[in-house]
This record gives sequence, C-alpha cells and structure tokens, in this order.
Amino acid sequence: MKITWPWAKPKDNWLVLGASVLVAEGAGILGSIFTFSEISNWYVHLNKPFFSPPNWLFGPVWTLLYALMGVSAYLVWRKFQFGKKAHAFWHVYGTQLVLNTLWSIIFFGFKYTGLAYIEILALWYFIVRSIQEGHKIDKWSAYLLYPYIAWVSFASFLNLAVWLLN
Repeated sequence: MKITWPWAKPKDNWLVLGASVLVAEGAGILGSIFTFSEISNWYVHLNKPFFSPPNWLFGPVWTLLYALMGVSAYLVWRKFQFGKKAHAFWHVYGTQLVLNTLWSIIFFGFKYTGLAYIEILALWYFIVRSIQEGHKIDKWSAYLLYPYIAWVSFASFLNLAVWLLN
C-alpha cells in the first residue's frame, strides 16, 4: 500500500515552493555576510561610475531577484522534480547560485574587483544556461530569470567600471 501525502504532489506544493525561495534567499544571505559591513566601510569610498545606483537599492533588488530564482526553480521541480529531464537545469542553476554567493565573497570580502569581474562573467554564463535549460521545461521558469540576467548584466558593467576606476 502506497501512502501519498498531500504536500508531496508535484503541483500546488507550497512547502517546496517555500523551500525553493528560502534556498535562493539563503544564498543571498550568505553573500550578504560579506557585503553589509563593507558597503559603508570600503565600497562607499571607492570611485564609482556615474551610472552607479544608490547603495540602498541593492538590497531590495537582490531580495526580489532571489525570490524569482526560487520560484523559477520550483516551476522546474513541479514538472520533473530532480529527475533526468531536469538534471541539466539543476546543474546550471546550482552552479549559478554558488557563483552568485562567491561573487560577494570575492568582491566585498576579499576586495578583488578584477577577479570578481572575471567571476561575474562566469555567473552571467550560468544564468543564461539556466534560462535556456529552464525554458525547455517550463517557459515561465525561464521568464522569471530575465530580470536576474538583466541586473547581472548591469552589475557586470558596474563591477568592470569599479575595477578600472580604482
């Protein structure tokens, strides 16, 4: 006799949705450990380009982007969980999540702006791959990552400018 729990259904699983968002937000929280103190101690004193947004904007933008990442992952899980058809997505999604956290450590923790720029290019690539793999499974999974790739594209230019100006 097989027992089926109501929350174990692939569709309408609020627990998995919440966990997906929490995992993504957790990556952001981990990165923020290296970021928060350095915003006012180090980053504020750097030469920045004219297009640099105000520091207060980064927190809300990233919080929203991590939530979108989590929902994107949930939509893939809802279709194939961690099965063979979703394997490529989980590989690139997990890699981009690790690279996202690693960028904060390199840029703010170690203050290696040049290395951070190289790393953010790798991050950008894995976000694009996440979009491509997500689109094969659920188009909305891919669409939810478009703001993320747009912001990281902008952040890449900002990172490059900070590196060159300092």
